Amino acid sequence: MFLVVGLGNPGSEYKNSRHNIGFMAADELFRRYNFSPWRKRFNGETAEGTVGGDKVLLLKPATYMNNSGLAVHAAMAFYKIPPENVIVIHDDMDCAIGKLKGKVGGGAGGHNGLRSIDEHCSPNYTRIRVGVGHPQHGEPVVDWILSPFPKQELDRIQELLKDAAEVFPCVLSGGAPEFTSRLAVYQQKKKG
Repeated sequence: MFLVVGLGNPGSEYKNSRHNIGFMAADELFRRYNFSPWRKRFNGETAEGTVGGDKVLLLKPATYMNNSGLAVHAAMAFYKIPPENVIVIHDDMDCAIGKLKGKVGGGAGGHNGLRSIDEHCSPNYTRIRVGVGHPQHGEPVVDWILSPFPKQELDRIQELLKDAAEVFPCVLSGGAPEFTSRLAVYQQKKKG
């Protein structure tokens, strides 16, 4: 079984914000594949399903970003899911809007959700970094990351998440490098 975690903050005030890109990605996977209805458990919302023949538990922590590791740890412990079967989807300010990168392990890079997961679980999980761009010089990072995407950027992000959901089975079967490679090929084919 794989645990796929979309990071974000609960509450309607954070909907479509840059920091909630993980929730948006989890919702897209939920729409694209056959998952059970969302239910509250493990300090979050979960849905169970199958992606590319593999069992998957989707998790959207309700602990707020800084304590995401509590929800991830609870789900991992209950299902005995090893870190190598955990995939965390999160925002990345150092990645351009509409870009996506995957890797295994690494540091938190200033991301409090990743820091919490590293502390409560392990740093050795797959990270899917979704670019949200960087604030303008002088703009407070907190205001930027918690603000909603402008319409044009939101359209680009939604298209990226649909493309990523289409090739998502690759991350389960071939890991982060296979996933990012297949995504690039898929997007190139779409452009024609």
